[in-house]
Amino acid sequence: MSEERSGYIEQRLNELGIQLPTASKPAAKYANAVIVNGIMYVSGKGPAGNPRGKLGSTYNTEEGYKYARQTGIEILAVVKEALGELDRVKRVVKIQGFVNAEPDFDEHHKVLNGCSDLMLDVFGEKGVHARSVFGAASVRDNLPIIVDSIFEVEE
Repeated sequence: MSEERSGYIEQRLNELGIQLPTASKPAAKYANAVIVNGIMYVSGKGPAGNPRGKLGSTYNTEEGYKYARQTGIEILAVVKEALGELDRVKRVVKIQGFVNAEPDFDEHHKVLNGCSDLMLDVFGEKGVHARSVFGAASVRDNLPIIVDSIFEVEE
């Protein structure tokens, strides 16, 4: 990372009006993030405040989008805690979402856009990523969404 780029992502977050929270702790006996050969694997995270419920009954697609964006902010907090600064992210590699949804809900992809759009807003071209999204019959703590992610990082 060049010196003139240090702090660029923090500046970008400020421009977007985003203040990262303290990284949430793992819900069980696992690490928030693991780095292997320049690849950071971030454990599944959910939205702040522990909302509970399913897409298609408790929440609509727009609310799910907002929860996915909040989840992306939680992910960024974990990445920052692990790396010290977000400018060490070389690329967002993959986002994978698990949407807690009713069987007839079919807008999982629109919900996960909340997290994907955040990564693009924050990292620009480095935020373009592969992704997959699944409807889940249930997830931990009945959260509306859980997202795990993979980043390429400077070690």
